[in-house]
Amino acid sequence: MRHAALALLLLLGGCAGIGLGGMPREAAAPVPTEPHFAADAFLAEDGARLPLHAWLPDGPVKATVLAVHGFNDYSNAFAGPAEEWAKHGIATYAYDQRGFGQAPDRSFWVGAQRLDQDLVIASRLVAARHPGVPHLLLGESMGGAVVITAMAGAAGAERPTADGVILSAPAVWGRATMNLFERVALWTAYQTMPSLTLTGSGIKIVPSDNVAMLRALWRDPLIIKATRVDALKGLVDLMDMALDAAPRLGGPVLLLYGERDEIIPAPPVRLMIAQMPARTAPERRIAFYPNGYHMLLRDLEAPVVLHDVESWIADRARPLPSGADRNTGPLVAARP
Repeated sequence: MRHAALALLLLLGGCAGIGLGGMPREAAAPVPTEPHFAADAFLAEDGARLPLHAWLPDGPVKATVLAVHGFNDYSNAFAGPAEEWAKHGIATYAYDQRGFGQAPDRSFWVGAQRLDQDLVIASRLVAARHPGVPHLLLGESMGGAVVITAMAGAAGAERPTADGVILSAPAVWGRATMNLFERVALWTAYQTMPSLTLTGSGIKIVPSDNVAMLRALWRDPLIIKATRVDALKGLVDLMDMALDAAPRLGGPVLLLYGERDEIIPAPPVRLMIAQMPARTAPERRIAFYPNGYHMLLRDLEAPVVLHDVESWIADRARPLPSGADRNTGPLVAARP
């Protein structure tokens, strides 16, 4: 059971050692403001300043993407993909979610409703800045769960503005697909030591085959490398909610998943796919990459995935250039 606890917590933490978390945060007095984008920040309605990156094409904007990063990551996760997409007329925006990067409440979990509401506001600001062009939401890992719950209204927030969603290895590993030891381990850890911090040096997990990129992440001070137990519990709550919301995820969807993903297991992804509303091929595409890892957008084969995303944005009725949407048997054929 002890091994199961460490495996679950360290795997979800994704980041050597065990320690105590920081002192409880002090609640800052809210300063309401009109939500807007500044030069390098997204100002939310409560006055919170969320660092913002924007990658814009040199010519006309043909489509926009609002990208939502994963657990312990931050907006710079999309620098490489966004620079490539900008060459093809796609403008990409990404902000540090609360609790991550340089956003407020670093290392603490702020709750699904707050994360969803920030996405709702940001999506409307992007759509207003670029009217008349397709506007897509992209969620990577935990960011995928945020996109799913926001689009379904699962956390009680308003729904975002979007013409479709792109989910890269969405974090839908909810309790329904965890074993008893994993569920008990998480419950026990949260009840007894919520401020404990964990890292993952003892767990042999390969999130990507791009070793140079992984080394750069380890050196990046904005990547969280010691994760609080209560933040992990919040993440699992979000994944529960995202999996439950799958039947309400309507509209165009492009789901990307790699066979070598060691972070989000295949069974919950299969279950999510089985529960999603039945749609015609142009509206819902599943892309399965036999050589893909969890960080599909940054793997060594990322150019293939990025080209597929760009193609789908341009024409959702056209098969993906890589053929990844025609080779999904190992992912969708098995019963969840």
